[in-house]
Amino acid sequence: MTQRDARRRIPQVDRLVDALAPDAALPRPVVVDAVRTVVDAVRRRAGRTDAVPDAAEVEAMCRDELKRRRRRLLGRVVNATGVIVHTNLGRAPLSPEALDAVVAVASGYSNLEWDADLGSRGDRYVHVEPLLAVATGAEAALVVNNNAAAVLLVCAALASGREVVVSRGELIEIGGGFRIPEVLAQSGATLREVGTTNRTHLRDYERAIGQDTALVLAVHPSNYRVVGFTTRPPTSDLAALCRKAKVPLAYDVGSGLLGRDLADEPAVGRALDDGAGLVCFSGDKLLGGPQAGIIVGRKRLVDPLRSHPLLRAIRPDKMQLAALGATVSSYLSGDAAALPVWQMIDAEPAALRRRARKLAKAAIALGYEAEITDGESVVGGGSLPGQTIPTPLVLIRDPDRSAKAVAAALRDAPEPVVVRVERGAVAIDLRTVAPSDDHAVLAALER
Repeated sequence: MTQRDARRRIPQVDRLVDALAPDAALPRPVVVDAVRTVVDAVRRRAGRTDAVPDAAEVEAMCRDELKRRRRRLLGRVVNATGVIVHTNLGRAPLSPEALDAVVAVASGYSNLEWDADLGSRGDRYVHVEPLLAVATGAEAALVVNNNAAAVLLVCAALASGREVVVSRGELIEIGGGFRIPEVLAQSGATLREVGTTNRTHLRDYERAIGQDTALVLAVHPSNYRVVGFTTRPPTSDLAALCRKAKVPLAYDVGSGLLGRDLADEPAVGRALDDGAGLVCFSGDKLLGGPQAGIIVGRKRLVDPLRSHPLLRAIRPDKMQLAALGATVSSYLSGDAAALPVWQMIDAEPAALRRRARKLAKAAIALGYEAEITDGESVVGGGSLPGQTIPTPLVLIRDPDRSAKAVAAALRDAPEPVVVRVERGAVAIDLRTVAPSDDHAVLAALER
């Protein structure tokens, strides 16, 4: 067969698009682009060899390409990994109240930057600031679009061209390559390292603070733990030193713990009570809200952040503010325990075990081998590193396939189910699965 004959066997793009577009669940231009990508690859292959797939094979290749493109779209998945604040899966699920607030402001117009009393332009930050101030005990508050941006803004507004003192043991890197030294460099500030990796004393800060010091930055090592021969000064002692030296103390506490105590996780209100001038934290971790960077503290320190040119580039949109306002209101109303993050953290093992037994029984009826065993969940998202929550796991095995193959098949379901593989089995942790999604897990297993 000549190359010309081989290429003639390749179906026309228009015919393939007409056949595939009705069921593709993608806009027609995307279908056209996907089909052309496949057909072009087949044509290039035909230029090198006579082994050209037939029309049915080309159509199947196009369906696979469309499937890959659908997977790249942002969509819902079921998190059965047991990692509660799962960064790769969108971190904290929002509460019904937060979702309602988002719909309310996103489905029409809103008073985002309009003052109803004056009938003129207003400030987008006034909607949430009073709630955050009351909830944390701060004089003032500001919201940006994530916590990395919050730290960057603090350093740019208060320390550009001057020194920021940071302990060597707190020069952290978190997921996505966010590194404290690089953030400081981008802000225009100069890093002044003190102490050692495992031990930093108050005297180390005292020796480092000088005329060129603009800020002392404390950073909670939220995604790792240094254990053994370690020390770091209490926040209250560091704050007292900063007051004496007339240098502000900013504290990046990370996860946004509010309204309760958790092991080694610093609480926002406690950090302020201990004397930190500014406290930065995330909205979508332990706070249980949307992605946001939140800065609370002394008004004289927050005000320069409001007027800094960088703020406009990192400001939150109306949906973030609506969801954050509803989330903080849950704390103020005493309803924080109903936030999805805290429901998962506080879930009773007995209730989880009842759901696990029901799922295991259904899986066995489908031909799987299933057992319930003791396991562990984690908070995740850079919160409570090294600490776990006892939880029952459903271990599922397929006599005909490996655990990795079953996990891949679950991810391939119309509503993907993400699991972990351990002990040679698919491990399903229902702590991170809403009870209303148990049917989705079973449907994926059945499929």
